[in-house]
Amino acid sequence: MLDRVEAPDTAWYAIWTRSRHEQTVREQLQRKGLDAFLPTIMRWSRWKDRKKQVEWPLFPGYCFARINPGDRLPVLKCTGVVSIVSFNGEIAPIPDHEIESIRQLIETDLQYDPCPLIREGMLVEVVHGPLRGVVGRLVRKGSHARLVLSVELIGQGVSVEVDAADVKAY
Repeated sequence: MLDRVEAPDTAWYAIWTRSRHEQTVREQLQRKGLDAFLPTIMRWSRWKDRKKQVEWPLFPGYCFARINPGDRLPVLKCTGVVSIVSFNGEIAPIPDHEIESIRQLIETDLQYDPCPLIREGMLVEVVHGPLRGVVGRLVRKGSHARLVLSVELIGQGVSVEVDAADVKAY
């Protein structure tokens, strides 16, 4: 892994971009001398006449940059930037280890895919397959998810196994 020199008063932030502007934003940030990171994955794209593998953002709509929180204007002036992700009016830093973990993963030859951050106990909606549109509680997550459909009023339910890729947080 590469050693990176980091200014002591900087942190990683998520930059929310306009649709399909992630690469443009990353390039502008790098031209401004900022440490920008855009994790990507190779995907097949289909047009009417052909299929081709293209680099696609791992987290569509987001790019990451290491900045000083008091110096956000150069980021916000980039074409395609919507905002810096914030909570309660304050831009929210991302722990270094989260960015470094993703950076380390994409530098390997391992196969990886984006997945929604869902946890056991959350309400999820089935988005593909014969149960599309069904909402239930996620009981177990792994290569398959166990989904519990319930009638709360009578305290009864039924569980079914679905592919984890077919559910999203509700």
